[in-house]
Amino acid sequence: MALNRRAFLVAGSLGAGGWLVGCSAPGGVERLGQAGDFAGPGGEVALNAWVRIAPDGGVTVAMPRVEMGQGVHTALALLVAEELEADWPRVAVAFAPVGRVYANTAVLLNASIFEADDTAVAARTTRAVLQRAGLWLSLQATGGSASVRDAWEPMRAAGAAARTMLVQAAARRFGVPAESLVAERGGVSHAASGRRAGFGELVREAAVLPVPESIALKPAAQWRLIGREVPRLPQPGALTGATLYGADVRLPGMLHAAIRHCPVMGGRLRAFDPAPALAQPGVRAAFDLEGRAVVVVADRHWRAQRALDGLQIDWDNGPGPAADSQALLAQLRQAVRGPDAGFGGFRDDGDAQAGLDAAEAATKVEAFYEAPLLAHAALEPVNCTAQVQGGRVTLWCPTQVPILARLRAALTAGVWPADVTLHLTAVGGGFGRRLEVDMVQEAVAIAMRLDGAPVQLLWSRQEDLRHDMYRPAAAASFQAALDASGRPVAWLNRVAAPPVSLPHARRVLGLPLPGGMPDKFQLEGAFELPYEIQNVSVRQHLVQTPIPVGYWRSVGHSYNGFFTECFVDELAQAARQDPVAYRLALLAARPRHRAVLELAARQAGWGAPLPAGWARGVALHQSFGSICAQVAEVSIEKGALRVHRVVCALDCGVAVHPDGVRAQMEGSVAFALGAVLRGQITVRDGAVEQTNFPAYDVLRLHEMPRVQTHLVASARPPGGVGEVGVPPLAPAVINALAALTGRRVRRLPLRAEDLAG
Repeated sequence: MALNRRAFLVAGSLGAGGWLVGCSAPGGVERLGQAGDFAGPGGEVALNAWVRIAPDGGVTVAMPRVEMGQGVHTALALLVAEELEADWPRVAVAFAPVGRVYANTAVLLNASIFEADDTAVAARTTRAVLQRAGLWLSLQATGGSASVRDAWEPMRAAGAAARTMLVQAAARRFGVPAESLVAERGGVSHAASGRRAGFGELVREAAVLPVPESIALKPAAQWRLIGREVPRLPQPGALTGATLYGADVRLPGMLHAAIRHCPVMGGRLRAFDPAPALAQPGVRAAFDLEGRAVVVVADRHWRAQRALDGLQIDWDNGPGPAADSQALLAQLRQAVRGPDAGFGGFRDDGDAQAGLDAAEAATKVEAFYEAPLLAHAALEPVNCTAQVQGGRVTLWCPTQVPILARLRAALTAGVWPADVTLHLTAVGGGFGRRLEVDMVQEAVAIAMRLDGAPVQLLWSRQEDLRHDMYRPAAAASFQAALDASGRPVAWLNRVAAPPVSLPHARRVLGLPLPGGMPDKFQLEGAFELPYEIQNVSVRQHLVQTPIPVGYWRSVGHSYNGFFTECFVDELAQAARQDPVAYRLALLAARPRHRAVLELAARQAGWGAPLPAGWARGVALHQSFGSICAQVAEVSIEKGALRVHRVVCALDCGVAVHPDGVRAQMEGSVAFALGAVLRGQITVRDGAVEQTNFPAYDVLRLHEMPRVQTHLVASARPPGGVGEVGVPPLAPAVINALAALTGRRVRRLPLRAEDLAG
């Protein structure tokens, strides 16, 4: 199956999950929406779908993305406040309602772009394809490091439009030309007369004016908020515990549901006796949920969970062979080592096989890599609160996809989506798990049996780990041929992993979508190889598995970054060249990549002496429209790997909130390092063996390295941030370990034998 870039763009958008997250919502000025879309309480007046102003001058910005600790509410508010000329301490945020104007168009680009430089072309092409196909899906999604990328134009335009209307209102009030007025720090001033009116005084007059047809955005030289070290929006609830997460929702008459799924994948409920649970204090109901699970409902969660734990449940584990993670890894190994039956042409430059066949044996380098299943393990377990009453559904849910959550609730209850009201809450960790809507379906199905009472479904930690949608296990084989100078002249990479996008689409939409399509998300991070190599072939092998897989922070980049950057280090070793110098020589045509790598190496002191028993490793990776390089310094202490320092260099275009960017790099390092050291989900006889954090251990405080982040100054539109720091961490650490021990680790997580010299 030969695909050129344009064909792959279409295939990725329409067939491989892109259309699932597709949105043909307009851009820029067209996305201002209507003031009625963001109607406010009390005397607040909306000037468009993004901005409301109170009589006292306080500004409220609509937040179409959920806050998961990543600081996105600060970054998005900055975009509006900059153009509005708001007084930053007077800016607040509120969740946006569900609506087409708030759709995330940039999420779609994750299914289609090849390089950071292709973003604009990919956006226009993909939008045009969707419009011709009549696919007017509108996805309010938080994921794919897409929030700021999507908001860059419309939210600045919303602030600029509101500013223009306020200035025009002041011009009418003062009887002066609008050109003689200046908006600054929450008000409009007329220097010649000394008159000034605050936004709160002008907003009602501005609201009756027409929305400007053209909007002039401020040049970067005039920015006073974007790119500056402004304080993060205050979150007093984070300090006092008042922030409302999904698990914190409390409603009058609310009941609590505990759930137990069949521990074996694909299994069903055979029988259980509800009587022991119903005899417990506070228990209101105990029932079979669609043959897939047992539910106990009580007036307190701990009562429901205790009653559920005491039940004797007879499970039917299913007629087929049980899922097994070791069997899956064996399939993956066979796929990349056996006959080439994968999708070809995702990256076919020149003729890689001919280059390999022509090379002398001594110039060939071969390697095989693999990575395990991983859980999301968010600190807030899966939950959703639902009420079904009078033909309407009301949800309180920590979700990354509110519009799909509303759709799933409607399908479950048999009502129209317009009859579903969704209240978003803060999210206690997502990492892709909240892109799923299984918790919504279950909560609504339970609420339908409770005569109008609201019910909160809260999974236990054991259920959360044993019934996740896991990061796929993956394997990759590499063959490369080097010329006399050590430069690679041929690169053949085959990647095997389960598909992600179509299974997710089937689960979320409940549609019998066809299989057999290529899956960009499985291969991302492999086919965008930035190095200058004449003959490159990257092939995909989709291995089916009964183990449910889904989107995990940085998705395919999370393992392909590990595979490719470790193999590049192997080529540098075979060429007997310095890993940084080797990469730089292959990036002659990539000035952005070179600048990032050089910055990381310089700030890390690459080549400078280290303490005895320490070593450095480097990795460079492009993802989500940004380029990140990391240098890790490691040692082995008391038989365990110790990562002392990670130096990050990042070109993410304009860094809207630099402090937030640095915080994301630190979080990415912690998230990825935990996976390197211990992250692994194993399945035996159809059941996940890890049931809580002692068996699926996360990074501990004493293991956290010092993280130093350096940003490349850029005038480009923003790229992603939240996920781009994950892919280079594993290869940087493993490359450092290879430099330290002389042994190459090609599979994760680390084991004791990997640390022997």
